[in-house]
Amino acid sequence: MVDSPYIKVKSLYLLDRFDKSVNFMYIEEVIGKIHFLEAPKIVVEPPGPKAIALLKMQEELEGKAVLYPSSIPFVPEEGLGATIKDVDGNTYIDFFSGISVLNFGHSNPYILEKTIEQLKKLAHTLDFPTEYREKLVEKLLLIAPGEMKNRSKVLFGGPTGSDAIESAIKLAKWITRKHAVIAFEGSYHGQTSMSLNLSSGRRFKDPYIPLSPDVYFAPYAYCYRCPFKLEHPECGLRCSDYLEHLIEDPYSGIPTPAAILIEPIQGEGGIIIPPDGFLQRIRRIADKHGIPLIVDEIQAGMGRTGRWFACEHYNVTPDIVTLAKSLGGVGLPLSAIIYRKELDMWEPGAHLGTFRGNVVAMASGYAAIEFAEKIKLLDHVTKLGEEALKYLKDVSLERRSIGEVRGKGLMIALELVKNKDTKEPDKELATKIQIKSFKKGVLVWKAGHYGNVIRLLPPLVITRELMMKGLEILGETIAEIEKTT
Repeated sequence: MVDSPYIKVKSLYLLDRFDKSVNFMYIEEVIGKIHFLEAPKIVVEPPGPKAIALLKMQEELEGKAVLYPSSIPFVPEEGLGATIKDVDGNTYIDFFSGISVLNFGHSNPYILEKTIEQLKKLAHTLDFPTEYREKLVEKLLLIAPGEMKNRSKVLFGGPTGSDAIESAIKLAKWITRKHAVIAFEGSYHGQTSMSLNLSSGRRFKDPYIPLSPDVYFAPYAYCYRCPFKLEHPECGLRCSDYLEHLIEDPYSGIPTPAAILIEPIQGEGGIIIPPDGFLQRIRRIADKHGIPLIVDEIQAGMGRTGRWFACEHYNVTPDIVTLAKSLGGVGLPLSAIIYRKELDMWEPGAHLGTFRGNVVAMASGYAAIEFAEKIKLLDHVTKLGEEALKYLKDVSLERRSIGEVRGKGLMIALELVKNKDTKEPDKELATKIQIKSFKKGVLVWKAGHYGNVIRLLPPLVITRELMMKGLEILGETIAEIEKTT
């Protein structure tokens, strides 16, 4: 217990006791204490013997739907900040963070202190109010995007992002008494029946058809692969015009929708950053036709892009926002929706969920927001994200396989192609990069319509040194693979 990183750095994170005059601009000094500083360090070629044994046990005992170990044979044991160790003693830089579940870092000492404090007292409360539950609600209303700030309501749901999507759609249907929902090509909203139907990927949906009816897809502003074969800004945002056509044309085949559901930045679709004007145009279309706009911030929210909510980059205020993933602070399961006060038309019990009483996750979520505010974490995310993006764009000029680099904050993607002129996707290269980076001690993940996008989602507490070290390894890896192909 004496050697625990939590004990070593705990005193640095009792921020409530710090003098109010402390300048938290020196965030690198603060967050630099909460990582395994030797990362990356490979002492046994992964997977090592302990990892192989556990992977074999998993294969024998767990169902075939297990996904992630089929891509990289990784068996984690201990995480700290933006670094993680496996069972054989290898230390990695984490550019994955559980697909944005661990925005505030593995085992963040400040957040853990309040999480454990609550766990020792009470873990589950159904819908009954508790101090940390209401403190988290207050925080969420204070940081809510645009006009929602302090003019909204919060409803907790089941533990996953899919639950948040389900509750948002149910609320929209309750309000409008309509049934159809418009979502977008490239979207991903979860794995339950409704959320899966609202996602666009065939490989997720095909085995389970028919799902919930009346979901229709409009084109997203994926400018690198424009569905209309046009160039932005000359296109005039044809994709949003097409959405308006679908709604206004009585013979478009789409019933009057109950909601429009959109990711402000598409995550699973390949970190698709829409151009300025697109999300604003969707907001105007929703207003014109009286359709609730649901913005899915499950992956892009909670500070990931340098703002608490990615839609803030576009000055767009949703009607309903969905949250999960990093809402639970140190990785605890928790979801919620934030919605405008005037939409609070539900009756008691209209939407239920046993685990919306997870007060330990609520304490953790509150501590995470408080931690981020006190050390000005979002400023760090913005600055480091800009530097990382510039670095990768410079790398892309030298690499024939990087078709596009895009991102906001610490939500960054490299789209890999066989030919920059034809933009033919290179899924095989993405797989090779993921595996070779893993062997060198950097964890990255894939995404994209064609599985050809390297997705970078490091914990927001990552230091500049760790970030640039990981990017250098990634760049070297791409160069080495290009030489052999």
